[in-house]
Amino acid sequence: MPKPEIYITFRLTQPEKDLLREYCEQTGRNQTDVLRELVRGLKRRIKRTNEEV
Repeated sequence: MPKPEIYITFRLTQPEKDLLREYCEQTGRNQTDVLRELVRGLKRRIKRTNEEV
């Protein structure tokens, strides 16, 4: 897999940050990996949305 070259910074509420931290602790994964997986999951959502049209 190519090394990422783009950085994105965004804001979270404290409850959102706590939820992300808790999820990472439970799964033993870091925040970057979790967020990348969520972004990659958007591809499936886009396909599903296009199929419904």
